[in-house]
Amino acid sequence: MSSRPQVILSAFADEAANHKTAIEQFVALSAIGLSYYSPRFLDVHGNGEVKHVVELNDDDLTTLKTLHDEFGMKVTSIGSRIGKVKLLDQEDGSHNKFVPFQEYLDGEVAATIRVAVALETKLIRGFSFYHPQGDDPAKYLDKATEQLTEIVNRCASEGLIYGLEIEPNLIGETGQLLEELHKRVNHDNMVLIFDGGNVAAQDKNPLTCYDEYTAMRDGLGWMHIKDYARDPGHTWMGDRDASVINEDKLKNFVPANIGDSGHEMVLRDLKRHLPALTERMQKLGVPGFFLEVEPHLKGGGQFGGFSGPDGTGVAVRALCEVLDYVGIDYKLRDFDDIRAARGF
Repeated sequence: MSSRPQVILSAFADEAANHKTAIEQFVALSAIGLSYYSPRFLDVHGNGEVKHVVELNDDDLTTLKTLHDEFGMKVTSIGSRIGKVKLLDQEDGSHNKFVPFQEYLDGEVAATIRVAVALETKLIRGFSFYHPQGDDPAKYLDKATEQLTEIVNRCASEGLIYGLEIEPNLIGETGQLLEELHKRVNHDNMVLIFDGGNVAAQDKNPLTCYDEYTAMRDGLGWMHIKDYARDPGHTWMGDRDASVINEDKLKNFVPANIGDSGHEMVLRDLKRHLPALTERMQKLGVPGFFLEVEPHLKGGGQFGGFSGPDGTGVAVRALCEVLDYVGIDYKLRDFDDIRAARGF
């Protein structure tokens, strides 16, 4: 039996489905060999009505859980939109919306928590709010900390964990800023999510991506795996000094074995820290440390992406190649799993 550290593989299933039906999503992921996924956009009943997971009603959730049993799927995290709204009610030329915070807590946050409990996951993926576009995000750390603390407290009251993802244009757009937020919130139920593609898409090279990963490492709860081939200057809006990324221009997402995110360096370092990270997440009730593909190989933007069933397969195999190379174990479905499902 291998003594190498092990991760759990997962994917955003809507990326693998041409029509977003739940059946398409589960067929694709189970054929690839995955048993975990994060729901985001789904057509649960196959009737053409696509909903965000947070909008599912009780009947939708019951049907979805029946499909989980049929396809042998479990939920990794809720692919929520929490934190992708403006921190301040201030016009800044962006199309981002502002929602009064108490209304936001009682609406989007409460709805996300409800779905996480119903789908029996401990993890909610979220974000760190939009600061006024073009301004210095560090100026807004105090206000963001205040609001994130309330969100995390609500999650913790239900035994849930809030994962704060690195992403362009948000207050937590760098590893250093995210780690500062992590320190300030100072709660076991808030962890960080590294996503190398979201760093490289900011016109950053592999060494910078690695530095941002190491800044976040002590707070890591799980990782998203996407990659980006840099196109210097192409994705910036206006003056480069404004540090605003035009997410509609992000066209160069690639598998994790060929991009500029430095996944070999990142995962080689992760290997050394996996035992401690896994132990911490297991103490919080999570089965282990997840690596979740969100590849965007056929397109991606502010609220989602698409890879198709073929692209998702390419992305998973590329990740497995890197994991094999650096010496991290993982498990895909095999014949023993099929036999167990048949009661043998």
